[in-house]
Parts: sequence; C-alpha cells; structure tokens
Amino acid sequence: MQIKDKEQQSMDPNFWDDPKRAETILKELKSHKNWLSLHDELEGKIEDLEVLYEFYKEGEGTEEEVDKRYDEALAALEDAEFRSTLNKEEDELNAILEINAGAGGTEANDWAEMLMRMYVMWAERSGYKLSELNKQEGDVAGIKSVSLEIQGDFAYGWLKGENGVHRLVRISPFNAQGKRMTSFASVFVHPMIDDRIEVEINPADLEWDTFRASGAGGQHVNKTESAVRVRHLPSGVVAECQQERSQHMNREKAMQMLKSRLYELELQKQLAEKDKVEAQKMKNEWGSQIRSYVLDDRRVKDHRTGYQTSQTDAVLDGDLDGFLKAYLMNDSVEGEDG
Repeated sequence: MQIKDKEQQSMDPNFWDDPKRAETILKELKSHKNWLSLHDELEGKIEDLEVLYEFYKEGEGTEEEVDKRYDEALAALEDAEFRSTLNKEEDELNAILEINAGAGGTEANDWAEMLMRMYVMWAERSGYKLSELNKQEGDVAGIKSVSLEIQGDFAYGWLKGENGVHRLVRISPFNAQGKRMTSFASVFVHPMIDDRIEVEINPADLEWDTFRASGAGGQHVNKTESAVRVRHLPSGVVAECQQERSQHMNREKAMQMLKSRLYELELQKQLAEKDKVEAQKMKNEWGSQIRSYVLDDRRVKDHRTGYQTSQTDAVLDGDLDGFLKAYLMNDSVEGEDG
C-alpha cells in the first residue's frame, strides 16, 4: 500500500518542484521495495523447500538436496532477521569513520593505519564508496588520525557498533628486542546526515580557521590555505576537511561533518531522556575497549558479544561481517529486553 502511494506521488507532474521532498520519497520507496524483495526471496526459498520435501517423501529426491535447500532457506531467514535490526532512521545513512592513534608513538600510529586499511578493505568488498576527508600522518610511520566517509545504503547501520577502543597485541616490528607490545586506537562512527534531516546552526556560534593541507596533494596543496576547520562554540565540537581542492568545497563538507556530529549528540541526548540507566551504561562503554586483536595467539575477540575468531589475517583484511552482525543482533536483543 505504501509503495503504491509513493509511486503515485512520484508520477505527479509537480513532483520535482520540491527536490528535497522528492529525494526523501524516492529513498523511502527504494527502502520499501528492498524489504519487499527480501520478503519475496525468503518466501520463495521456503516454498521451494516445502515442495522438495514433498517430493522426497514420495521417494523422488535425495536427502542431500533437501539439506541443501534447508541451509539456503535458513541463511535467507537469518539474513532477513539481521537486516531487521537496521530499523532506525539514521541506519540508512552514509557514515563518517574516524580513527585516532592512542599514546605510544610509532607503534600506535602503525596500528591506526592497520585499522584504516581494515575498514577500507571491508568497505570495498561490501560495495561502498570511500573518500578520505582528513588525514594526519605519523612522524615515523602510520597515521595519527584519519576521517573517512563511507557512502552507500546502511553504511552507518552496519558500522555504528565500531565506536570504542581497539587494542592490538603483537611482537613489535619496530622493537629490536622483538618485545610483545600493546597498542590502542579509538574509532568513532557518526551518521553523515542528508537533506532528510534538518540541523539548525546559528552562524554566530561558528569559528572558522583555514590552513595548508598536509600530506599528498602536490604543489597546489602546499601553496594555498584550502583546508578548513570549524568549531561549534556552544558544544565545542570541531570538524576539519582538506579533501577538496577548493576552500569553498572544504567549507561545505566540514559543515556537513559538523552537522552530522551535532545530530549524533542529539541522538545520544534523546537516548538519555528515554532511558537514563541504559544511556549511562552506553556512555561508559563509549570510550572503553571493545575488541582485542592478539596476533601471536591468533585471536580477535569482541569483549561485548564474546564473538571471536582465530582468522586474524582475514579480519585485518576486512573480514568483519561476523563481528558487525554479532554486535547488532546482541544490541537488538538487549533493546527488546530493556
């Protein structure tokens, strides 16, 4: 019914008179159609299984064929169940992912770069588009910090559980004695808001700085102060962008990043009002250690869900879906219990 209604609206000759509203309707239409196709696919697999089972009972089919179809139907059901956890308005949005090296100089900077590579590889294999918004190189190796924009359906929904401190334990390649070292890096994920979400900001509350972009970019980057930093005075939130060649474009992107962070703060505030006890628990976990990557013991473990794997190389090459799904399913169950 909702699909028909929205399709009817999109056929109105005046549909594009209000581009923002039109975009919103088309996004909602796409989302509804995706859910419908997921439902139809699941229904089809269950019907196929039932038919095959009937044949098998009549002696026309093998147990292996039935088992294979059963596994396919079960996988489709689990996928639909998982996708139903991504049901908040902000889940559908693009994500801004920030990584900051912890204390520890070169060792921590190298770990931050390893994490960046892991998320880049996950995003690429998941079909997302990536752009680097801001990056500060380490003094010797690795990076001190980076901001990435990950664009595509449900990017924020998939990644929102990655907030927190990631801990690496390994034999250090930077240590002549071959000592076992522990390094930390923090990850923050924000929803990148679009035109569907209004965030009002008073221009008088903003303080702007321009500076020369660092890192790769050739002659042009170093000659002009194209990079920008904006501070929202009432909240203290800061956003930086040096991705684009022009200062004007960097200002626009920095403003979008700032609005996204303020929107996320608002989400946290609403959460606190809705359930003070749960919100306090979440705040405590926000900056705490969420996952350990112990390379010499071949173990990656998520401390919130207990999910772990011995495939450390695969995880660092972007095989993260098991961890992301475990967190979202666990979070969904806790939400229902609350």
